[in-house]
Amino acid sequence: MTQKQYRLVECPRDAMQGLRHWVPTEEKIAYLQALLDVGFDILDAGSFVSPKAIPQMKDTSDVLNALDYSRTTTRISAVVANDQGYSDALMHTAVHRVGFPLSVSETFQQRNTHRSIQEALDMIRPWSAMAESAGKEFMVYLSMGFGNPYGDPYSLEIVLGLVQNLVEIGVEDIALSDTVGLALPHGIEAVYKAVNERYPLLNIGLHLHAHPSRAEAKMLAALDSGCQWVEGALLGYGGCPMANDEMVGNIPSELWIQLLQSKGIKLKINQEALHRAQWMATGLFSKYQ
Repeated sequence: MTQKQYRLVECPRDAMQGLRHWVPTEEKIAYLQALLDVGFDILDAGSFVSPKAIPQMKDTSDVLNALDYSRTTTRISAVVANDQGYSDALMHTAVHRVGFPLSVSETFQQRNTHRSIQEALDMIRPWSAMAESAGKEFMVYLSMGFGNPYGDPYSLEIVLGLVQNLVEIGVEDIALSDTVGLALPHGIEAVYKAVNERYPLLNIGLHLHAHPSRAEAKMLAALDSGCQWVEGALLGYGGCPMANDEMVGNIPSELWIQLLQSKGIKLKINQEALHRAQWMATGLFSKYQ
């Protein structure tokens, strides 16, 4: 039997965006350069959004321009939230993949993009074709994909309905996202099995936030139910500043690496470069948190 392949995405954007103190551009460049040496499939490196919304990411273009890509096969991803950001990302030569945060929760969609879910769908409708013309990949984060803390309606059918909308738009790459750590293993299993059964050609990933003590069961539930790619952040830093006051950290990429390798999945990880990046992350995040 052919071994299933998994993409491993490292998310320094998500790790840094909620930091209280400004990380100097030169330190961002040094850290991302170290991450490029590790061998991740994709580096979620920044976002083209309003600096008023996410001040930490206002230098994304400068950071990407300064990186040396000559020794890496890692592809660069960036998040956008409006037409201007999308245009900027499409024109940036370093960006391979552009991601948009759509939400199952109306409350969170308004907090995150200042639009309703329907307005967000209408905005991204032409984006898929634009990305193809520009030689970029376009993907969607389906945030609050396993429930929300706001009391907004949530059900498996609501999730499947949004996935259907994205399929009709032409989106082929979707990351189900547990933005605030509410997901339970049985809920994760139910969503992935249902999505894969109804849309077997979709490329379904996972962006998971969880307390370390509850992470592994959730990770296994996704992997065993048809998740095809995963995202994490070194040492588990990060969280979404638009969600609530208590940010739940990312899954440590080290934990993803350990779990995937325990399942016999081969990864292109340079262990020496990984240890060097971990050391840098410890200093960076303790300095600017």
